[in-house]
Amino acid sequence: MPTEKIAIDIFARLRRGETIQPNDPEAYKMIEASFATKKLLIRMNSSDDPTEVRNLLSQITGIEIDKSTTVFTPLYINYGKHTKIGKNVFINFDCTFLDLGGITIEDGVLIAPKVSLLSEGHPVSPEHRHSLMVGHIHIKKNAWIGANATILQGVTIGENAVVAAGAVVSKDVPDNTIVGGIPAKIIKTI
Repeated sequence: MPTEKIAIDIFARLRRGETIQPNDPEAYKMIEASFATKKLLIRMNSSDDPTEVRNLLSQITGIEIDKSTTVFTPLYINYGKHTKIGKNVFINFDCTFLDLGGITIEDGVLIAPKVSLLSEGHPVSPEHRHSLMVGHIHIKKNAWIGANATILQGVTIGENAVVAAGAVVSKDVPDNTIVGGIPAKIIKTI
């Protein structure tokens, strides 16, 4: 009896960390989802009502954003359904979340203005550059991400860790440490 291959949705493949080739027959779904998210973002980013902002962000992420979480808009997200935000989180103005690879923000996290959480990237080799590589970003409890910092795909920021303003983080940050620079390196332990 032949085994039937079951196709796995592109978003499930992304959550599993699979690289998506440019000729993937489901690639169009990522673009469609991005435009659907953009419609909600336009409404969210033009609202001055914190409750409405949380409600619209809940629609974008597909999970309820707790009342203890504060989001200052504008906030830019390309998909949303792969972002999980905990309680008592503060997200300041002008942040960008590319979340096809997944972003988890645990309780008590502080995110300063202009922070970029980029769970997506591309291979370095020119012949494969149009492929989409993903890696889950995990920001653990009580971490503080400084202004204009960039967290790249596959990185975990440890509990109570601090990422200095302007840092580019390409490797995991241990609990209770301060990192800074490009690329980010451990400056000291807390």
